[in-house]
Formats: sequence, structure tokens, C-alpha cells
Amino acid sequence: MQEIALRDGPVELVGALEIVESESGISARRLPGWTRPQIPDLFMDAVVGMPSGVRARFRTDATTIGLDVMITHLRILPEPLMPSAFDLVVDGELGGQVFSTDGTVLTIDMADRDAVSLDHGEPTTIQFSELAPGDKTIEIWLPQRSSVELRGLRVNAGASVQHAPPPTRRRWVHHGSSISHCIEAASPTTTWPAVAARLGGVELTSLGFGGQCMLDAFVARTIRDLEADVISLKVGINVVNGDTLRERTFGPAVHGFLDTVREGHPLTPILVVSPIYCPSAEAHPGPTVMNEHGKFVTIAGMDEMRATCLTLVKVRRMLAEIVDRRRGIGDANLHYLDGLELFGAGDADDLPDDLHPNAAGYVRMGERFAELAFSPGRPLAPAAG
Repeated sequence: MQEIALRDGPVELVGALEIVESESGISARRLPGWTRPQIPDLFMDAVVGMPSGVRARFRTDATTIGLDVMITHLRILPEPLMPSAFDLVVDGELGGQVFSTDGTVLTIDMADRDAVSLDHGEPTTIQFSELAPGDKTIEIWLPQRSSVELRGLRVNAGASVQHAPPPTRRRWVHHGSSISHCIEAASPTTTWPAVAARLGGVELTSLGFGGQCMLDAFVARTIRDLEADVISLKVGINVVNGDTLRERTFGPAVHGFLDTVREGHPLTPILVVSPIYCPSAEAHPGPTVMNEHGKFVTIAGMDEMRATCLTLVKVRRMLAEIVDRRRGIGDANLHYLDGLELFGAGDADDLPDDLHPNAAGYVRMGERFAELAFSPGRPLAPAAG
């Protein structure tokens, strides 16, 4: 096996907005470096460093590929440790999967957010063998539920590795919450944005951050400055989960976010997507917490003080009104999609914790989004002609 340089080499980390170099390797972050001082806490810093939607891309004639990695798994109690998946995509088709529990484990107890532990582990090698001979474009999709340091790429002796040709597909930038980050998905190519991107024929940049879709200005400026042919923003659930905004402040925050994005993308199609079904928060305001049965529920009480708090019913109504109002003053490329069309009450059997879909639910969401957003005549479809 021969080693291929990762630093300044032919491997591109597609979907990464910052490449962090250390003495031992490189890792991907999904926000640019200038945002670091504005990231509010360690939890957001951690999810930004989890490479949901990021893939190592190159072209090679190798028949064996080995990727040396140091994985830091996220385990959220009371759930067991789930293996991290690496998906191999060869010329656009899934060509192999490797699952691993090797590495360091970061454990967070949902019942006590201060109960955080770190169990140090060892690096491992993710190997794909018996690939077909001949030149091919390789994408190794990195795990969506872990952070990963890439420490080496090796191919069989005599094989060549070059930069892959730039993609010709339209560029899609998507921002959302944990329901776009998709930690619960079976593998990185089965997150709903990845499924939708494949079916819609677009190149994904995923800014889905678990628990962190809060209409942050630094995220809006990031999207403003990215190259994008289409943009989607799936907003609202985290605001209700954390009870972070009220009716008075939510609308202006959405307008401000859209204003910033429009500074860089004045005519780009933008699809605003409201929250999917969450039974406890449909008609009752947050915050939400996990109960003893592993279900997310809203905290009851002080109803007389919460008249202006947000529920999902209110959020969907407000988002639809905001889009209608802006379209009415000339933004014809701004569109709205009701999240219940992606995942509604009829899908509740695939909502095990009453907040996050399971693996099957995410695949179905991706299929529905591709149809509702990217198919002919839909808001993010290619321009006719």
C-alpha cells in the first residue's frame, strides 16, 4: 500500500467550510473559521465538527482504499453507543459501507447535561477492497454522528490518485436542526438531505446542526457568502425546543436571516421549510425535555405567562405569512413548504422519541423532499429551458 498526502493533496473534503490541521491529521468543520468566536457553547462547537454531509472526494484507479481515522463517537444516554458508518460512493453509486465503534467516546446524559464523560480510544483503519479496476470518482461519506480526524489515505501499490473533476450538478445549501443533521440515520448517505440530493441531482452542503438552528446571524452570513444555486432553510423546531424566541421576536429574526442571505443571493430560489410533526409541541409551547421513557415532552405550567410563547402551529402559520408577505413585495423566488408534508402525524410510528425520525423516517423525508422541492415545477427545480 502507498500513502497519499492529505494536506495539500488530491483529496477534497466536500461540504467542509474549514479544514483543521493538527500534527496527526486533518478534520472538517461545517462553518468557516471566522465564526468560532461567535459560537455560543461547547455543544454547538461539537456538532459543527461532526461532518454530516461531508465527503472525501478524489479520482483513482485503486482497487483497495484504506482511510486511517481517529473517531470521536457521541453517545447520548440512555441510548447505547451506535457505530459510526463510512459510506463509499463510486461514480455516484453506493459501493460499500464500513461501521466502526473504535475510537474515543463522548457521553452526554440527557437527564443531566453536566454529566459529560470522555473515554479515550485508539485510531482505526476504514478499508474498502475489491473495487473495480479503472479510473473512478470516489466519495467517502464521513459519519454524521461522530467527529473524525483523517490521519492517512492509502491505496494499493501502483495506483494513482488525482483531484476529481469539479461537479457539474447544481449546488444546494441546506440549513436546519438535528432533524437535518440526522444523527439517527443509518448511515451518512441515508440522512434525508443526502437522499434528497441524490434524487434531486444536486450537490449538497449540509448546515444541519443538532439543537442549533436558532436563526444565528453568523450562520446567515455564512450562507450569504457561499456559492449556491438553491437554498433551503428548515427552521422553528429548535426555537420551540429551547423556548428561545417569542411571537414578538421570531418574525423579525426570520426576516433578518432572510435579509442577510438575500444580500449574497438576491435571486437564488430559497425554500423555507417549517417543522415536522412533534406531538407534544404542536399546540403547547416549549421548552422540551426528555422524560423517563425516552420521549421528548414540553414542560407544562405557568400558562397565564405564556400567551406569546411559540407552538409549532404558530411557527408554521408565521413562516407561511412571512413568505407570503415577502413574495408580495417582489421576492418571487422565495417559497414555503409545510413540514407536515415531509413528516406528519401519520408518520408518528417512525418518531421513536417523539421528536426525531428513525432511519426509515429520514429516508422517507428525503424522498418526499426530492419530490416536493426538486421535481419539475417545484420551487427548487432547474429553470425551464
